[in-house]
Amino acid sequence: MADTADRGTRVIQPGTVNAPEFPSGLEWLNTETPLSIKELRGKIVLLDFWTYCCINCMHVLEDLKRLERKYREELVVIGVHSAKFDAEKHTDRIREAILRYGIDHPVVNDAEMRVWQEYAVRAWPSFILIDPLGKVFGTHSGEQVFDLFDKVISQMVRHYEAGGELCRGPLQNASEASRVPDSLLSFPGKVLADEGGGRLFIADSNHHRIVVASLADGTVRQVIGGCEPGFADGTAETARFCQPQGMALSADRLYIADTGNHAVRVVDLDKPAVSTLAGDGQQDTEWNSRPGPLDSRRLNSPWDLQMAHGVLFVAMAGNHQIFGIDLDGGYIASHAGSGREDHVDGPLMAAALAQPSGLTSDGESLFVADSEISSIRAVSLDPRGGHVRTVVGKGLFDFGDVDGVGQEVRLQHPLGVAYADGKLFVADTYNNKIKSITLPALDTKAVAGTGEAGCRDGAASEARFNQPGGLSYAAGNLYVADTNSHAIRKVDARSGAVSPWPLREVARLAPQRRALRTLPERSVKPGIVTVRVDAELPAGRVLAHEASSGVTVRAGERAFPAVFRDGIAETSIEIIQDEILHVEAILYYCSAGRSGACYCHNATQVVPLRTDQGGPSEVALAFAVSA
Repeated sequence: MADTADRGTRVIQPGTVNAPEFPSGLEWLNTETPLSIKELRGKIVLLDFWTYCCINCMHVLEDLKRLERKYREELVVIGVHSAKFDAEKHTDRIREAILRYGIDHPVVNDAEMRVWQEYAVRAWPSFILIDPLGKVFGTHSGEQVFDLFDKVISQMVRHYEAGGELCRGPLQNASEASRVPDSLLSFPGKVLADEGGGRLFIADSNHHRIVVASLADGTVRQVIGGCEPGFADGTAETARFCQPQGMALSADRLYIADTGNHAVRVVDLDKPAVSTLAGDGQQDTEWNSRPGPLDSRRLNSPWDLQMAHGVLFVAMAGNHQIFGIDLDGGYIASHAGSGREDHVDGPLMAAALAQPSGLTSDGESLFVADSEISSIRAVSLDPRGGHVRTVVGKGLFDFGDVDGVGQEVRLQHPLGVAYADGKLFVADTYNNKIKSITLPALDTKAVAGTGEAGCRDGAASEARFNQPGGLSYAAGNLYVADTNSHAIRKVDARSGAVSPWPLREVARLAPQRRALRTLPERSVKPGIVTVRVDAELPAGRVLAHEASSGVTVRAGERAFPAVFRDGIAETSIEIIQDEILHVEAILYYCSAGRSGACYCHNATQVVPLRTDQGGPSEVALAFAVSA
């Protein structure tokens, strides 16, 4: 099998090796019935071998979505989830990952690596391209796949269509998202407790916003950001984030790891107003570790932040490094990690980290939840002659659930760490536990959690968590972002007793409502077509003036945005041949004459268009919001 990167623009050479069939008995997601290579004859098939802990696998998802949009009629993407960690083998956990990452294509649970072995895969992520005749066409491993596969698939479409071997028409999926009700929080990734200010900052990651609540009783004080992903500075209402994670607080400024936007954002809490400190929304693919000004630097999946000695430290999960930001000088530089994904102690820049995802400090060292090697690392704060050393853990494939001392300890993909009173508290994410490490003895033991996935309060030995991703300490308590439970939990740091921490005044959280609707085919005259969208709101509701309600009309890779004015949004698009429009609307609306009760409605209408010289030059749509 050849790597597709070698094919360039050469004439298509059909594959000769039959693509192995999927074994029977595997569990499938995002589809009503199992798929088979035989039944997919006539389609171009792209297998994505992934595991949901892997940062590189996360990075390629947007490229896959772009390919799916562009080749909706010709391409079928299938995710083959071949787990690295034991906890990732469970179909329920894969379903949660599908929801968290917004994956719409079919996914098969390859828990025993059977499909992986059949296709001789060796790394995550890897891709197998299969032609419409069911032959393996090529392979590739790594990130940055859109341009590569776009070039190859476009040639395949022309070649197999000319031979009458291509079957057009989208594959009908059954999205897992359609079966899940909305929740006040959606996969919250991190929390930050501000004991002095009596606040808890919550990264409501899949609602793409920050929720600020009272530490004492959970009353919502403020919501920063919207319920849809985006990259925009502005007020608390108009700013947009994409899957924010870790936070750090300094005086009246809240710094946010805007992970999905590959950026660090800053909120002036007095105004409040959001601005961008570093990053431009695009992933850094050049692994630039040199010092440089903030305004010219791209980042790579920043996952957590920690302020120490006047420096804002960044856990750069995508680069497997720790970066430092000099806020006064406006400079950023790598602080630790060579960029190679591994478990190597030593001098700061010679050491190797693996997807650092959590940070804390005792004032002398920076402690890192080094998730992909299931370890906690200690990093010198002083860059002059500093070192990286291992606190607990051992290596890339050494994981489990073992308490003890030092390197005999086994964790499983920890994402969060917090220092308090001579101890490190760890969100041992895939073990569904909270653990503590006594310093300097390195004695490690479970604080709370049975290890079984769930959301149950009570005594330490009875409580259950579901992949907790972050935690923060204040006044004897740990506040835990119980990510897959869509909840914040409170843990007594001494006894391990777990109690609920409910949010109050939840009307301010603007529940997110989703809708997807495919409309009957419309005929239009070839040329410039006006798409007009009317917003139909329930009685007593009005569009929010402070937020930008809008529409984006997509045709393949083309996108045409428009904003609502007086309840109407219009844009124009050139239609030359039959086309399928995806019209995405986001409406922010509130109760007329009543403060505090505002909502977010996100909907997509799929509109097939057929060109007809006698057809109209306008497509009129209405997005109706139910009460």
